[in-house]
Amino acid sequence: MTRHGDFSDSSDSMSTTKVSSRQKHDTNDLRRVRDSVPWRLWAVAAISLFERAAFWALLAPWQNYMENPPSSDKDHPPGALGLGQALATRIYCCFYIFYYVTPIFVAFVADSKLGQYKSLIISTVLYCLGIVAVTVTAIPANIEKGWGLPGLIVAMFLVGLGGGGVKAILPAFLADQYEKKEAQIRTLKSGEKVVTDDELTLTYIYNLYFWIGNVGSLSWFAVVFIEKHSGFVQAYGFTLGLMVCSLIALIVGKPWFVLRSHEDNLIVAQAAKIVACAARNGFKMKHAEPEYQLERHCKTVSWTASMVGELTRGLKACRVLFTFVTFYVCFDQMQNNLISQAGQMKLGTTPNDLVGAMNQVGCIIMGPLIQEVLYPFLHRRRIYIGPIMRITIGFGITVLAMLYATFVQHAIYSAPPCYDNPANCAVASSPANLPNVWIQAPIYFIMAIGEIFCMVTALEYAYEYSPKDMKVIVQAINLLVAGLGSVVALALTAVANDPKLVIFYASLASAMALTTFLFWVVYRHYDRNPASPGKDQLSNCSTIDVELGTEKAGHTGEGKTTDVAGSTLEAGDAKKGPAVIVTERYTKDSIALQQNTSEVTLVQAKSENN
Repeated sequence: MTRHGDFSDSSDSMSTTKVSSRQKHDTNDLRRVRDSVPWRLWAVAAISLFERAAFWALLAPWQNYMENPPSSDKDHPPGALGLGQALATRIYCCFYIFYYVTPIFVAFVADSKLGQYKSLIISTVLYCLGIVAVTVTAIPANIEKGWGLPGLIVAMFLVGLGGGGVKAILPAFLADQYEKKEAQIRTLKSGEKVVTDDELTLTYIYNLYFWIGNVGSLSWFAVVFIEKHSGFVQAYGFTLGLMVCSLIALIVGKPWFVLRSHEDNLIVAQAAKIVACAARNGFKMKHAEPEYQLERHCKTVSWTASMVGELTRGLKACRVLFTFVTFYVCFDQMQNNLISQAGQMKLGTTPNDLVGAMNQVGCIIMGPLIQEVLYPFLHRRRIYIGPIMRITIGFGITVLAMLYATFVQHAIYSAPPCYDNPANCAVASSPANLPNVWIQAPIYFIMAIGEIFCMVTALEYAYEYSPKDMKVIVQAINLLVAGLGSVVALALTAVANDPKLVIFYASLASAMALTTFLFWVVYRHYDRNPASPGKDQLSNCSTIDVELGTEKAGHTGEGKTTDVAGSTLEAGDAKKGPAVIVTERYTKDSIALQQNTSEVTLVQAKSENN
């Protein structure tokens, strides 16, 4: 991994120390806290902000742009192509499916050929070209020439390819800006001793990414206003400006970014062979290891046991991610059926698609509260929620959202005189008895909380548990699962109609509840014991890297003792001659010493020895 500028904020503590083997701190008794993050990570977060703002600003006018014909009447919705609602909706859904599928191909290129940064640049350029295409062809004179629809299709192809690539690469690229460190004991200004934890830091990073994305989505409201009062060209021009800002920040920031090397990425090249070998040997990944193949089949393979281990970890992560299909079916209701549900209620001056903004508002408000209030509250009580538990909580909250949607639909069907046929009721234009549209708002707010727990954790899980050279590919699989959920949700629209909607939402709640139960039963053992989380990392608190010269350790010429970072050794244990340089990492239980080209291993050098 290539690293450039490395600056981080450590204002949250008075002092930071690595822990030597002589220190007696029991790190399991110390509160775990997130590490400080370098400023370059905030720069990538800003790139994500511009990209998400551009994405939602681009999509906001599309339905009107495709569905409605051009009109100069301010009382009518704006339009350009006049394709009608059905065709416009199908095109919109096809774009989303394409947007979720293309990352798989981009991810392979990013992880095995070009690397994350180059792939990100190319994807962003394609993204910008797509916006240019729709902006130019949206000019009224070009609409009259018939360029509108071809330009839109070209734009959707380029944005789907480029935007899908950015969506897959950016989460891994963001997390790469934080380089994992050994756990450190810090003394806060309050005097409390705490220990840093990479897992909590990664959770913070992806909560930040999720929060930034929702802040960016507020561009939707600005663009809708521009679309209505100025036109589509100005709206798309504003979108292009946002994406150009993202591209400029990406180019200018290169000298400071951490760039993951993609050379000699053997695991991507060998992944298919390893999986095929495991399939031929009882579908067990351990049977694909070189030792097993040599012993059982007298066959030498071109991969290593560590590759098999990494790939096994990645496949386990994918198993977890594929359980999100039901969640995404529920999530997609906010894009279609819940908007239609709002249209069956008493609106007043409120547009039926405005209540959905409560989802973004909920994410923006609840994200920091969960990250900065709830998690620290639990951590002070030594309660650490593992990723599987967080996903389970998110799934459970989604069940509550669908149950509340069922209640709202029941309230609509219970209102006279239309009852369970509100869409076709002749008196529906005077909905005095219908429930107010704002009682629907809690659905979006509850879903926002569920997203924070499970969608953020999915991003974190895809990064943390994927092979180090397949980070983007696993993130792309996460997007593919979202695409599968969209396909299922699209298929279910055929049965989502009056008077079946109460049963429809209740069925979604039941399916989500069953998914939640099965998910916890099957995967709960993936979480570490909450009573002693981070055991592996915290045990390394006594691990440090040192370089010793004659003044620190080595041959003393006498039978005196030599102290090495708290471990007391007899000088006779070190061979006479030049100073011994410690070049390997050591712990309190063992020290590897290297003198010239010969290595001297001192086993069980206990810090308690004389």
